[in-house]
Amino acid sequence: MHEWISDSGCTPHLVVDAGMAGVEVPVQYVKDGKIVLNVSLSATAHLQLGNDEVSFSGRFGGVSMMVRAPIAAVLAIYARETGQGMIFSDDDATPPDAPASGEEAKPKAPAGRARLKVVK
Repeated sequence: MHEWISDSGCTPHLVVDAGMAGVEVPVQYVKDGKIVLNVSLSATAHLQLGNDEVSFSGRFGGVSMMVRAPIAAVLAIYARETGQGMIFSDDDATPPDAPASGEEAKPKAPAGRARLKVVK
């Protein structure tokens, strides 16, 4: 998504859950437990978009800071100019209630799969 947004001439932004363990962001920019980060190549240095973590060096109020966020803390990615992107939801991650005694368990989709939604 980051590459697609950038190639489209837009600015990729991440919404991160700032309260999750392992998140290192400037707390003065956190609002309602979340922070929006500009992750464009021109706004970041040493940008790493890995399978486990997003990390980069960025400037906040003129002060350089290293930012880290586990992938699980990333709530959304979208283009600032259009608002289009994806919201990552962990609604499916909660296991369903166990079947009542005597009922057979029906096959379910694997738990922990993220739902993707288009942000407009």
